[in-house]
Amino acid sequence: MGEVYRARDLTLSRDVALKVLPESLFPDIARLKRFQQEALAVSALNIVSVFDFAENDGSPYVIHELLSGDTLRTVLKGGPLPLKRCLDLAGQIAAGLAAAHAAGITHRVIKPENLMITPGDRIKIIDFGLARVTAVVAGDEATHSMEMTAPGIVVGTVSYMSLEQVRGAPVDFRSDQFSLGLVLGEMLSGKKTFHCVTTADTLAAILTETANPAAASGVAAPAPVRGDSV
Repeated sequence: MGEVYRARDLTLSRDVALKVLPESLFPDIARLKRFQQEALAVSALNIVSVFDFAENDGSPYVIHELLSGDTLRTVLKGGPLPLKRCLDLAGQIAAGLAAAHAAGITHRVIKPENLMITPGDRIKIIDFGLARVTAVVAGDEATHSMEMTAPGIVVGTVSYMSLEQVRGAPVDFRSDQFSLGLVLGEMLSGKKTFHCVTTADTLAAILTETANPAAASGVAAPAPVRGDSV
């Protein structure tokens, strides 16, 4: 959420990422709260180092570390990944999500576009703008409780939604785990598990079909990874 620019921190002589909320969204209180929520969630998890959150002439902004590399989406344009790399990346994502879930934070939009592969093949989870925070995140001077979405509201990216998200039901850490399974299947097979001609058909497929992309594509992977019965 917001627009991201490469900027220069003149005080410490380093390149940083400057994320600002577009002026057109200033009157949208919900968007502003989500922008603030994202900064708090990321800062609490230390997934991406946040250096500052402030306003300039009424324009809110966040300064955080500048990540180099490519998103998993960009990498997957080259086709499926080798099994060992898939499992290594999936393990890193799972570890990052475990930290988020322990802090009471459900990301809700786990997809290749929100997974950044940095040098050394290290992966970082980005974009917590739609995160659901059910625990209290303590700050230096105050305690922030962040629950932003009313029941019945569908949030997420269709091809990676869990059943609960499709139904507009409350979600918890298991929703992120479901989405991670879909991402792992796509890394292995090179194809989205749920991707129909229309959005309605995709939503129906999530509710009625079994998610088993690795097994369906014949990927040479251990039975637990394929989802086979053991």
